[in-house]
Amino acid sequence: MRTTISLDDQLARQVRRAAKARGISVGAFIARTLADALKRRERSEPPPFRLVTVRGVHARPGVDLDRQRALDAQDAEVRFGHGRR
Repeated sequence: MRTTISLDDQLARQVRRAAKARGISVGAFIARTLADALKRRERSEPPPFRLVTVRGVHARPGVDLDRQRALDAQDAEVRFGHGRR
């Protein structure tokens, strides 16, 4: 595929120098550099998220999982004994 890219003058000089030092064309240098960058990017992606759960299969009775504050209140009661008389 042929395409046109715009580089600032300093970057263009660096690309030409690097390509010349390797004995390849500017196009080949850019293609190799992009291919290498994309390969590194693909490897660095984090693994898919995996949810690990413990104890039980259902929520505690009376706790609506869609209401975060209810979960926080239930957790506080368990941890600090609030709400018990």
